[in-house]
Amino acid sequence: MSFTEPPVSPAEALLADGTTVLVRPVAAGDRDAVLDLHERGMSEESRRMRFLGTSRRAPGAVADRLCGPGRAEVLALGAWADGDLVGEADCQATEPGGRSAELAMAVADAWHHRGVGTLLVEHLVHAARKRGIHEFVADTLAGNRAVHKVFSDLGLPVHRHLDHGEIRVRVPLDEDDEGYLRAVEERGRTADLASLAALLRPRSVAVVGASRRAGSVGRTVLLKLRRGGFTGPVWAVNPHTGVIAGEPAYPGIAVLPGAPELAVLAVPAAAVPGAAEECGRAGTKALVVLASGVDAAQTRQLVDSCRRHSMRLVGPNSLGIVQTDPGVRLDAEFGGAFPLPGTAGVAVQSGGVGIALLERLAWLGIGVSTFVSLGDKCDVSGNDMLQWWESDGRTDLALLHLESFGSPRAFARTARRVTRTLPVLTVDAGRSDAGRRGAASHTAAAATPTVTRETLFRLAGITAAHSIAELVGAAALLHAQPLPDGRGRVAVVSNAGGIGILAADACAEAGLELPALPADTVAELRGLLPAGAGTANPVDTTADVDPAVLRACLDALARADTVDALLVCLVPTALVQHDADRPLHALLDGPGRRQLPVAAVLLDQEVPVRYRTCADGGLLPSYTDPAAAARALAHARDRARWLAEPPSAPAAPPAADTVGARGLVDAYLAARPDGGWLDPETTADLLGRYRLPLATAVLARNEDEAAEAARQLGPLGHEGRLAAKAYWPDQVHKSAEGAVRLGIVGETRARECYREFQDRFGDRTAGVVFQPMAAPGLELLVGAVQDEVFGPLVLLGLGGTATDVLGDRSTRFAPLTERDLETMPADLRAAPLLLGRPGAPGVDPAGLRGVLTAVSALACDLPQVVEVDLNPLIARPDGVLCVDARVRVEPRPSFDPYLRRLRGPARAGEAGETGGAGETGGP
Repeated sequence: MSFTEPPVSPAEALLADGTTVLVRPVAAGDRDAVLDLHERGMSEESRRMRFLGTSRRAPGAVADRLCGPGRAEVLALGAWADGDLVGEADCQATEPGGRSAELAMAVADAWHHRGVGTLLVEHLVHAARKRGIHEFVADTLAGNRAVHKVFSDLGLPVHRHLDHGEIRVRVPLDEDDEGYLRAVEERGRTADLASLAALLRPRSVAVVGASRRAGSVGRTVLLKLRRGGFTGPVWAVNPHTGVIAGEPAYPGIAVLPGAPELAVLAVPAAAVPGAAEECGRAGTKALVVLASGVDAAQTRQLVDSCRRHSMRLVGPNSLGIVQTDPGVRLDAEFGGAFPLPGTAGVAVQSGGVGIALLERLAWLGIGVSTFVSLGDKCDVSGNDMLQWWESDGRTDLALLHLESFGSPRAFARTARRVTRTLPVLTVDAGRSDAGRRGAASHTAAAATPTVTRETLFRLAGITAAHSIAELVGAAALLHAQPLPDGRGRVAVVSNAGGIGILAADACAEAGLELPALPADTVAELRGLLPAGAGTANPVDTTADVDPAVLRACLDALARADTVDALLVCLVPTALVQHDADRPLHALLDGPGRRQLPVAAVLLDQEVPVRYRTCADGGLLPSYTDPAAAARALAHARDRARWLAEPPSAPAAPPAADTVGARGLVDAYLAARPDGGWLDPETTADLLGRYRLPLATAVLARNEDEAAEAARQLGPLGHEGRLAAKAYWPDQVHKSAEGAVRLGIVGETRARECYREFQDRFGDRTAGVVFQPMAAPGLELLVGAVQDEVFGPLVLLGLGGTATDVLGDRSTRFAPLTERDLETMPADLRAAPLLLGRPGAPGVDPAGLRGVLTAVSALACDLPQVVEVDLNPLIARPDGVLCVDARVRVEPRPSFDPYLRRLRGPARAGEAGETGGAGETGGP
């Protein structure tokens, strides 16, 4: 077996201690590096372990094998640190064309116990799977504990057999994927946290570009670091002066009293690459780059320096970072006052958004654990920050503002884990419709950036607000109040009927329910409230209600089994002018944290949301707008629902002919390298290999074939009727172009229809597709689209002419889970039509689940299939049938979610390797 195709791209990744290495194929020009690794990098004992106690594979033989003429038969990857080869792992098929490969690895003694071997094997697993290898085998000595630990920790099944002092190890590569993914994720998390320590808990800081000029960015950051009480040394670097703000300044990083763990670069954009390289050579481990306007070439140089010297990077175009831990007290930003210490983690891409968030959190009195302005996000991302907050022991609330996702699937997996323990909130930025492509299927047109982001947030359990105000309002409730029941049933209480009605409307608009109150609760309220009070929901207590009576009413409502949350609206009235806060006493004098959440609306409040401190020390969020309070309760309801969802297994894939399907796609792309829309016959062949229920179709290329199609298919159609559709290459929207005729009966009408299409479309027409018309049913759309960033997205919605008019759609990322198959139909506004209602049965649930599962599997198996559009899918109680389908293919690389790598393109190889674009974090 030759391992020359497909090529392996370079990728940079973190070791267990946070060091960055470049993983790339070992090339012909690397022979000296391989020899150096085996001869000087490894001790005699290490070589004995590597070669099973013999010299049967001396270093020279290994170098020849990996770098010589026969290297095409070997898949070999090396780990490079600052230009030095520190480890290599390779495999070779045990027999020509076999599915098993022999694995070997070697790591320099100085790099043991840092995760080099495990990282290399992970990347080798990824590459071997793409080449059809299903098993690694290796012969090891029983005493080689390091290698056995690599195998044991890998996360894949390991089978061992002892024979004459050697242990034969077998590692199946296609078993227990979930366990392998968990193991890879945990190793990635450990490495990530190790690398972030120098950034977020540095022991020393240098401000490069600190200036004597008052008001300059560098001077501002320098003074804030010192005045904020940073617990380690702070050094100023400026080659043009010896003193800044009364403290010594140094001409360069190299002459500082020590190597700063963190450097804040406050230099012009053109000076950023050079300053970063100087920091890296001095031993700095993290950079914050404040400069804006850093162009693409300068950014590439900056990132190269960071990767080569194992530095984590925030920015460029960053406002800075803050760590309020009393043991650190790092204030390295130029935005405003040092935030209150607290438990909210904040990460933003926009510095302006960051300033606004910090100000509003200060209004509330919510302190910050960590603040990071990500800027251009060339390295450190929201995913990194979530992992930090998950583990820092201080953060219990995460606020994010992300304008882009470099690795959304990795972000979703991390967020899904983190949101189980703390709320994660974000502002859903950039929701405007960017328009629809005329050449796109209905599925692709529906998969807008807004849809994909919303699907990502839903999958991850993230609370997504539409504005900063909404974000802060939701954070105030989630931070201080318990979660409601997932049904979201609210009792509205007011001391003025008008505001109560507005609050009830706001709850309905937010998707909350105002249930009827139980009879015993109504009776209790009547006994408490004065005549004229309203005891339905909303409850009107009247304007002069006594605080003790109001408190008793709230307690009665809290005991009602139909109420999950309380929304209390209070307005100042002339009856209580002598004590404007009198109605509020009912809330503040009672328990601050009842068993269900309470939100207040105070129309005379000066700020949009703030906390009121209750007698027991609990915090009550109060809002000026009923709509803001209702949206906050709706977000709390959604979080409660998400937390209550049990983990769901992936949906069982269909019995598909994946090999044949790949062959069809490969053959099409071989003939048309740029891709395109499949013709009707190939489309039917491809979808049929996934057992999708397709209507029988015949492509007629002349009148005689049209008549024959009518003769053959007529008896199959509903009431003997056929549908006719003109076809030409790269056709998308047939109905919009008048290329569909329905109700065709008989051979004569089929001939006439064929001539009509010829007259209308002329030479464009490559034929006419005839199909039996299906019996009437509910027209649905099922489709999938490959998003270049987010990966495959599956869509279910109303089909036919309702697709674009009503926009009633439900989306999930593939592969679908069993729960996805249940919730996708239920999410639609048309759910009663699918699920059934009194007097009207729903559609065949097993048939619809089968179609969704098959489309999901196809999208995962074949990333080259960039659009699948089944529309309409006729759904009836007795089955489902697709009467029209479109499929578009493009050349696309496959994505492996198990591969650890840093975001962005990797450096080119140093020796004999041309390099190329590295694999990003992927979808």
